[in-house]
Amino acid sequence: MRVCVFGAGAIGGHLAGRLARGGAEVSVVARGAALSAIREKGLTVEAPDATFTVRPDASDDPAALGPQDAVVVTVKGYQLPGVAAAIAPLLGPQTAVAFVMNGIPWWYFDRHGGALDGRALPALDPGGAVRAAVGVERTIGGVVYSACTVREPGHVHVENAKGKVILGELDGSVSERAKALSAALSAGGGLSSPVVPDIRREVWMKLVSNISFGPLCLLSRQGIGPTLAEPALRAAAVRALEEAGTIARGLGLPLDFDADARVKGSEPVAHKPSILQDMEAGKTVEMEAMLVQPLALARMAGVETPTLDLLVGLARKAAEASGQYVPAG
Repeated sequence: MRVCVFGAGAIGGHLAGRLARGGAEVSVVARGAALSAIREKGLTVEAPDATFTVRPDASDDPAALGPQDAVVVTVKGYQLPGVAAAIAPLLGPQTAVAFVMNGIPWWYFDRHGGALDGRALPALDPGGAVRAAVGVERTIGGVVYSACTVREPGHVHVENAKGKVILGELDGSVSERAKALSAALSAGGGLSSPVVPDIRREVWMKLVSNISFGPLCLLSRQGIGPTLAEPALRAAAVRALEEAGTIARGLGLPLDFDADARVKGSEPVAHKPSILQDMEAGKTVEMEAMLVQPLALARMAGVETPTLDLLVGLARKAAEASGQYVPAG
């Protein structure tokens, strides 16, 4: 199976490494130091189950890589317009494109059913660029659980022992193309990849943690466990998780979880969320899909979120003050 991973950050590097180790014909769209490192030394994944180096084809020009059986997009939300502008050479007649990204996806209401079916989210896809370049028909939803950091260009460190990539068609079907990509991801070992009939529920099951822990850690400048060690912040995390679950339920998703138990389970986790990693690295902080748009959906659903409003507002102001927040559009 020919698979191109579009984006060579921590998640993209991890997935590309697993795919290549499992026998897929893998290529990577990368740039800058990451591209140079992969070309010169290969791509190294250092994980609890194994440390290995693979040598995928890598280029900053998708035309050099050619049409693929599948493309896995792992960029930050604000980088999607660049994907839209560059992805065409990777797309053959049957190429599927899996968007394995954090937060509310641009396709959220496509093939959703009901009164909101097909509603566009222009803040997540300015000008409809991704919709035009990729199309809903090719799109597969994806949710990834993988605590990763880039140790140096071309070297990804994975903290959690069990990673997972959940895939799902937008219409709830369990398709052969999704199962084929799942098999390619699973073949490398240590990375399960179930195909589910309700990918939106899985989006929210991860998002409730991202939107709760992410702003708290960005503001505390510490990882999840050290942040939750402060009683007031632990209590805020519980309230934020409860509010996030209420948003999902307001949108019609049967999201059931114990907020206190989820916080307790996260207390031993030292990992720094990606938005804190980006803040510390001086990069643009990913806000729109993970933090801002979920609150816009809360307003759409008539759900009040006072704790999340405060945390997200403070986090956005912190990123603005450092010049690391790019508003939508």
